[in-house]
Amino acid sequence: MAHILHLDSSPRGDRSISRTLTKEFITDWKATYPKDTVTYRDLGHYPVPAVDEPWIAASFTPAESRTTELAVAIKTSDELIDEFLAADHYVFGVPMFNFSIPSTLKAYIDQILRVNRTFVVNNDGYEGLAKDKKMLIITARGGTFQNGTPFAQYDFQEPYLRTAFSFIGITDITFIHADNLAAGDEVRQQSLTAARAAIEKVVATW
Repeated sequence: MAHILHLDSSPRGDRSISRTLTKEFITDWKATYPKDTVTYRDLGHYPVPAVDEPWIAASFTPAESRTTELAVAIKTSDELIDEFLAADHYVFGVPMFNFSIPSTLKAYIDQILRVNRTFVVNNDGYEGLAKDKKMLIITARGGTFQNGTPFAQYDFQEPYLRTAFSFIGITDITFIHADNLAAGDEVRQQSLTAARAAIEKVVATW
């Protein structure tokens, strides 16, 4: 039995493509694996706080030495990391904003990439602590940024997410891009059909 952390980062509601597709994935997954459990976090509507100076001080202070102020400053980060590490699989919905990710997701990543919690520094450099897990990231993009296309160099979304999560040990990452969504109805439907076919494949093989 696996546990999934399902996370959406779009600020939109029912009109969100990324939310729609992650919901379809989770619905199909639960129908296929009814004993699996899911935790849901909605960053788009309920953002987490940004890192600030007390957070930084607390993260580099041993827990037993933290003042009440520092303990409060790091409390949300501890809760988010506990939730994150408890999962076996991750399903993230991520719209592309200005060639990258929403600020709400960046704030979340800043909260969970933390020394001695999700990575350590040793004689060999950095070692991620979130190992042996799988991640699916479903994106929604107005254009196309696939390798070999004219705008591939503008994609700071997938490379950043791969780097950030592989840094903490998650290297088995699958991307499904619902792209070209602003290219007209026919192209949009072709992209959504391809994304849904890819979702079905992941459900069957993950």
